[in-house]
Amino acid sequence: MSALLSPFYYLDNFQQVLHWVEQRYSNLLSGEERHFLQQFPILPQPSRALLVRMVMRKGDLFRSSKLRYREIMCPTSAAESLINEGWITQNPPLTIKQVSALLRKSEIVDLLGLAASNKLVKKSALLEELEHIYSEMVPLIKWFDQSGECIYQVNVSSVCERFRLMFFGNMKQDWSQFVLSELGIYRYEKVEFSLFSRPFHARQEIDEYLHLHRCHERFKQGQNIDEILSVISPTSHLNSWVDYRRDKLFFRIAQQYERGGELQRARDLYQRCNYPGARIRMIRVCEKRGEHEAAFEHANIALSAPESEEEQQVLRRMLPRLRRKLGHRNSEEITQPPVNEFKVVLPYPSLSISVEIAAQLHLSCEQTTVAYVENTLINSLFGLLCWPAIFAALPGAFFHPFHSGPADLHRPDFVQRRREIFAACLASLDNESYHQVIIDNFHLKWGIQCPFVFWSAIDEALLKLALHCIPALHLKKYFERILFDISSNCSGFPDLIQFWPQEKRYLLVEVKGPGDRLQDNQIRWIHYCNLHAIPVAVCYVQWLEQTS
Repeated sequence: MSALLSPFYYLDNFQQVLHWVEQRYSNLLSGEERHFLQQFPILPQPSRALLVRMVMRKGDLFRSSKLRYREIMCPTSAAESLINEGWITQNPPLTIKQVSALLRKSEIVDLLGLAASNKLVKKSALLEELEHIYSEMVPLIKWFDQSGECIYQVNVSSVCERFRLMFFGNMKQDWSQFVLSELGIYRYEKVEFSLFSRPFHARQEIDEYLHLHRCHERFKQGQNIDEILSVISPTSHLNSWVDYRRDKLFFRIAQQYERGGELQRARDLYQRCNYPGARIRMIRVCEKRGEHEAAFEHANIALSAPESEEEQQVLRRMLPRLRRKLGHRNSEEITQPPVNEFKVVLPYPSLSISVEIAAQLHLSCEQTTVAYVENTLINSLFGLLCWPAIFAALPGAFFHPFHSGPADLHRPDFVQRRREIFAACLASLDNESYHQVIIDNFHLKWGIQCPFVFWSAIDEALLKLALHCIPALHLKKYFERILFDISSNCSGFPDLIQFWPQEKRYLLVEVKGPGDRLQDNQIRWIHYCNLHAIPVAVCYVQWLEQTS
């Protein structure tokens, strides 16, 4: 444990969460949760610490021999108050599966009275042997009474899980966030938010989110998807957090149906799902089923109001094919400006380097600097310039101290809610002030988590070189497109950027090795650059051995 942390750092963090929840969710708490909040602070410190240690570990069954912590000292004594409170059970009846998770293989061998040579047998085979001997659930001490230790089962895991969800608003973040922040491994922007800032506003929303989380875990474990789907509510909620989670799970299940050839089920589920990409998948399933008229109708409706540039691009590719299948005359194709391309033939690298690095080394010379930036540079410039808009303390954007970005970042109204702030940030591109803003924020915000800034990929020299060579008008065009569709347009940037400092110019270069081709998001960025006279090219690399 780091000297920077107090011995009971984890207990302090847990109690901070309880205080936070009590302040913001008092009107949504159940009787069980209120009782926990009242009783927990008055328990002896070792008891509180032991419970938190178990809650923060995986599972809900623990051997007393595995609960040895210097600051808690005797786990048996610390457990007494928790047993009296009913928050843990000592030596509960156990199934074979639970025993297998608690005992080492060598202990199972000893339990069965087997010879040492049997220690080479797989644990699964030993468990089958145990099942023949012990068919009922009994306390572990009956199985292994020579162990001289206790088994504790935590009974308040679900309560603590709900507290964690109410604090973070998701199940991805956990108690380690506190430690990573305290140690300085992760740094977070300090954003002011009120006592009323919270992701959930009704008890049902919390319960439904947890229910969907467990369904998603069952799906990832490969359980029966029909059974999972049967317990998911088909109706939307007022809480967009819950709706997004539900639609995402519907989308994943529909994909599973599609892969398994159950196309009707896949189509029906895609059609009632609002998750990005579901509409395209539904049209593709119609086409797979030979329902070309329906696919064509849905595609035209979608094209009249596409959800993103990505969907628009896919639809424009699909419609000519659907027209041909229906015997319709194809309308005139939309022509795109030609892509600037060049080829280079390089010796096959003796070292294990990527084709992008090989092209970078080839293009670099005394007059030009080439950096391998891909999605990092333009996004970082955007994040540093628009920091005030990204971290604006709007309702529902931030509600705990460990946000790496606003909670509503990928919601449809993210930009609209901050339109005036973003406009003010981009206005600095109309004069020279943006140079200083970006460099100042680079120093002031260094290392703070931000969804757009790639700290490990940028330094001050690269930023200054980019600001020197990239015109403000080009930066504005990049940033406007990012804001148009943050989910899609933060990726797809060309691999390299080539600078000519003396001429104050640059070139974006997408590198493709033998047999490689442009991806859809790369094509969209290249066409956008061409439309706005932004210098971009595709470099096709061939190895010398392949041309000889």
